[in-house]
Amino acid sequence: MKKISFLWTLFLIFFTSLTVSAQVEVQVLDLLYHQPVRGATVTIENSTLNFKATAQTDSTGRVRFENLASGNRFRVFTEAFAEFAEASVSGVNTTSQIILELPSRRESVLDEVVVSDRRTAQLNVKDAQVSYYVTKKEIQALPIEGRDITRSLYRLPNLTLATLGYAEAPNVSINGLNGTYTNYMIDGMDNNERFLGNMKFNTPVGFAEGITVLTNNYSVEYGNTSNGVINVTSRSGKNEFSGEIFYLTRPGSIIDSKSAFATLDLSGNQVKDGFQRHQLGVGLGGAIKPNKTFFYLNFEQTLDQKDNLLNVPALGVNETVRGKNSFSYVSGKIDQLWNGRFKTTLRLNVGSFDIDRQGGGLEGGVNFPSSASAQKNRTYLIALKNSYSIGAQITAETNYQHSYFRWNYRQPVNPNSASVTVQDPSGAAIAIIGQSGSIFDSKEFSHQLQQKFFYKSGKHSFKAGLEFMSSDFQLLGGGNPNGTYTVRLNESQLEALKNRNIGAALDVNDISADVAVIRYDVELRPTTFGAVQNVYNIYLEDTYEATNRLNLTFGLRYDYDNLSKGGGNKGDWNNIAPRAAFNLRVGERGVVRGGYGLFYDKIKYSAYSDALQFNSTSADYKKQLAELQRLGYLDPNADLDKITFPGNLRATTSGVTYLNGPGPDDLQGQRDRQFSNNLRILNPQGFKNPYSHQASLGYQYKPTDKTLFYVDFVHTATNDLYMIRNLNPASPFPNDDPENPKIRSVAEADATRPVPIRAGNVAVVNGETLRGIARNVFVTTAEGKARYWAANFVFHKLPENDKFGYRVNYALALVKSNTSSLNTRAQDSNNFEAEYTFDEQDRRHVLNAMIFYKPLPGLSITPAFLLQSGQPYTILADARIYGTSDLNGDSETFWPADYAPGERRHGQRLPWAKTLDLSARYVLSFGKTSMEISADVFNVLNTQNISGFNVTRGASNQIQYGDTFVTRSAAPPRQFQFGVRYFW
Repeated sequence: MKKISFLWTLFLIFFTSLTVSAQVEVQVLDLLYHQPVRGATVTIENSTLNFKATAQTDSTGRVRFENLASGNRFRVFTEAFAEFAEASVSGVNTTSQIILELPSRRESVLDEVVVSDRRTAQLNVKDAQVSYYVTKKEIQALPIEGRDITRSLYRLPNLTLATLGYAEAPNVSINGLNGTYTNYMIDGMDNNERFLGNMKFNTPVGFAEGITVLTNNYSVEYGNTSNGVINVTSRSGKNEFSGEIFYLTRPGSIIDSKSAFATLDLSGNQVKDGFQRHQLGVGLGGAIKPNKTFFYLNFEQTLDQKDNLLNVPALGVNETVRGKNSFSYVSGKIDQLWNGRFKTTLRLNVGSFDIDRQGGGLEGGVNFPSSASAQKNRTYLIALKNSYSIGAQITAETNYQHSYFRWNYRQPVNPNSASVTVQDPSGAAIAIIGQSGSIFDSKEFSHQLQQKFFYKSGKHSFKAGLEFMSSDFQLLGGGNPNGTYTVRLNESQLEALKNRNIGAALDVNDISADVAVIRYDVELRPTTFGAVQNVYNIYLEDTYEATNRLNLTFGLRYDYDNLSKGGGNKGDWNNIAPRAAFNLRVGERGVVRGGYGLFYDKIKYSAYSDALQFNSTSADYKKQLAELQRLGYLDPNADLDKITFPGNLRATTSGVTYLNGPGPDDLQGQRDRQFSNNLRILNPQGFKNPYSHQASLGYQYKPTDKTLFYVDFVHTATNDLYMIRNLNPASPFPNDDPENPKIRSVAEADATRPVPIRAGNVAVVNGETLRGIARNVFVTTAEGKARYWAANFVFHKLPENDKFGYRVNYALALVKSNTSSLNTRAQDSNNFEAEYTFDEQDRRHVLNAMIFYKPLPGLSITPAFLLQSGQPYTILADARIYGTSDLNGDSETFWPADYAPGERRHGQRLPWAKTLDLSARYVLSFGKTSMEISADVFNVLNTQNISGFNVTRGASNQIQYGDTFVTRSAAPPRQFQFGVRYFW
């Protein structure tokens, strides 16, 4: 009987092994919290069996896959979602029980995916932030010039292509404001050059996993901006070795359509005929130790070729001058998973770019190569991030970054030479030779420390943190310490110089020693000066799950910037910023969300630096300031020693022979007697931090798993923006009647100033003649304001079976302001209210439409259409009509001319702009490796747009003279870009 029972038992075991299929149980845990992750989509696959299945984890973070073919190995993985990055385990046996730990990608949390590798569109069921995420897949699919990832951002709501205040300025505007008010980050850490506010390191496509853009009502964790945040998430290595090698070229005029107008290179500088671009690079990623230590390395190089024309008929010169640009980017990253509760990331970014100013000009010029220079920028960022859990409910980050940025704006080829402008006998300039002139060489050394805590308890999710940022600035600026000459040739000297046939090699020693010197000046203070800026931040936030459908978020942030002291004794200590939001689920497919927040900006160092550089400690200047105090134009409590500084100043002298002018040491005695048209002071009341009130209300609806519609109504009210106030202004001189225009001479205007300027550029105060003074006494003040209203409508569909998808977003928006940059001045005697009108970035309508189409395996086609209403423009006084462009005689030069009589700032509107771009990519697969061949066509229809494109303010159509409209610039014509990429 026992034998029968034993045999029966063996039979049951054997039968069970035949009839019960293999299974795999997976538990998904948060890597840092070590807590179960509910609702995670887990996939199990075996490519050999052509098998794939997915399921979602339950409340314990578990999922079970049954009925698997026994004796096989499977790969189990999750794709990136919410705050988690992707994770995978390979070689899983059947009947296994495995744990899949999900690393955090918290720095790129959006819960609102535009185009994602996930198979469903995602609602934001967490908070009210208005934010967007551009994935690596989308960056690679869109037509983007020069692999510059920022050129994908203007296709997002609340972002537009920017008119540039200077060539290298940020190329996108958020909420209608200048891009220098944006906070730029890499992996949640600082990436701002803090002199003006651009990016330190332009992250290339090959090192970007995605881009987060926060435009309104984001968490108190993010600040140091009154506007928006652009955060690049860098790439990390995985267990599988991967990489890419690419070559990209823009052939230029060989194939591009012709245009009468210059375009911009990637740095924002104008280029025209002869321009070509070549880019190449490599990226490699993998595991140093599987599941523990990962690396990713990236190198990208851009080389531009550009031609200028040197055309001087008086000297018989007509030559092409070739220049080049070089942009080099090196990035590396190591991720170390010490254990399930501790992760360290070390990131290095090194950037170097040189921009030639080789002489000549786009249409011809008189700058000879001896006066050439180059912009040489150097930067590096070294970041160490540590993420770890403390107990079962607290996770934390301790992060440190050291960075360096050098902005050498004009490195001359002849640094030890004098600067010389050569005139013909009539006084027309025919050659600029020698040292390139003024100097601007800024260095910034920064240290950043972050400490963050995240705590989950029941229905509460807390975050708290503090941050410290210290930047040491050093600036070498001013004129040429070797002297600057203006000389005039007589007829015989001109003829002799022409007959020597020197051509483009003309230099200062080729000019006759007995030439007439018309003017000479020299920089008196060729030294470096600077300051240390310290910024402190602290914040606390709670997201409370009031019900299973309603989330409430309350946060408080505090910011302090030591530069806010300015020339006073007290900083801006009251920067307390509350923020609140709600998120309400409506049904199973809808969300209503809204919120309000207060957001404070950092102080731009240039506001402080300019007040030092363009300042003076002249005894007479201090007496002028004392008189302005007595008259009530300057704070009577101001300490004149604190608000003045021995800045850069040029001294002039007469009776100088060519190349024998006195040096800085010889003319130091003139410093206290040198008259200046403009001088500045440090604000005795300090600098306020610009701030904004942001409010939003939105609705999201998910019609199907593949589609998402949402609308957001946003309002941003920005205050305390910087502008320039004149403490010694000429009296008001309104010019409102175009039928009866008024003209006032400089002498007449000078006589109306609080401290009148008399003949000989002197002033008389208490019977004493003052000489080392200024006509205009400027102070940076926080009186600017901007108001932005927008309604954004977005509808997007993810590709169905990887074949067809699209995204359409329409913005109805309006932005008004009374300042466009740090140096804005009122047109008429500090009347800033008259300047309040449509901002230069204003468009009323912006429509973006993108289609993602894969008609054949391996082939993807992405057309992208942009329609914009026209930007405003200003009509200025035409000197050919009035005999002068300075109608009110105040000698201020922020605008090239005064407004035309009866006109106001941005009183007219340019026509609409429309652009169709196209990207086509074909991928050939060779086992585990692939090759992609790409072609991008920009402005396919070759439309001439005179609005809605990147252009510097001074070269744009937003400045016009008199009654005749002149097209001064246009968007790029049809242009082509071709590439090949090998990846695995």
